[in-house]
Amino acid sequence: MLVFSFTLPATRLAVHDLDETVVGLGRAVVAALLAAAVLVARRERFPPAGQLWRLGVVALGVVIGFPLFTSLALAHVPASHGAVIVGLIPAATAAMAVLRAGERPSLPFWIAVLAGLVAVLVFAASQGAGRPQAGDLLILLAVGLGALGYAEGGALAREMGGWRVICWALVLSAPVLAPVVVWQAARTGLDAGLDAWLGFAYLSVFSMFLGFFAWYRGLARGGVARIGQLQLGQPVLTLLWSALILGERFGAITIAAALAVLSCAGITQRIRTAHPPDRGGFQRGPDRAPTGRGANG
Repeated sequence: MLVFSFTLPATRLAVHDLDETVVGLGRAVVAALLAAAVLVARRERFPPAGQLWRLGVVALGVVIGFPLFTSLALAHVPASHGAVIVGLIPAATAAMAVLRAGERPSLPFWIAVLAGLVAVLVFAASQGAGRPQAGDLLILLAVGLGALGYAEGGALAREMGGWRVICWALVLSAPVLAPVVVWQAARTGLDAGLDAWLGFAYLSVFSMFLGFFAWYRGLARGGVARIGQLQLGQPVLTLLWSALILGERFGAITIAAALAVLSCAGITQRIRTAHPPDRGGFQRGPDRAPTGRGANG
């Protein structure tokens, strides 16, 4: 969550000079190179056919959908505004956990999720960022696709390990994305300042790659619905980084709303939810396969 909280400010920096499509999809191409290096170094086997379509769902959600639509939106709206709408992801992830991960959260859990959703909306009002913007629809699309990618990836991580999920999703997407990025970069150019390139580098290495190692591992172990609620704290941190990095302003009145958001996240972590057992951790299951075998399930 901490890694992802920098995503919107970094995106805002990148799209200031670089084309939105280059930023949204190009970061996945760079991350795919890193993922390929990891898979080759570990001599991983190609995933079985039964997992390929699920990796496609993951790629649609977190490799293509969320990065592309947030990049397009943040070319027109502040990162602080985007952070408020992205705060809807925990609720969307909980819903996707029921549809895609086979989880059955309890009624108290849903009440805590609803309270968190209300807290996010209060947080929006306290920032003056709740007014509709032209880019809101794009961010809402990003939220829906991101939640889908989180839920499918968290469920699949129980079988093949979280780091394998994001690595294979990136590598399988690269042949489709690379020509688009190259064509768009040739058309719009790559002339950008240092800040834009630093933002793009962060997105490529951390938001699109390393952050998912920990995130999918956590979703697999603690349950997609429950662990997904930790992102209720992301709007708070994103607004802080937006102020420090981008100079975007917000008032001190947000402290009370921020505490409410964090409290809801804490409540959801204390409520048990029914979810399938974790079979894809770093320390056991498929991740303990000897190097060279690349077992996936």
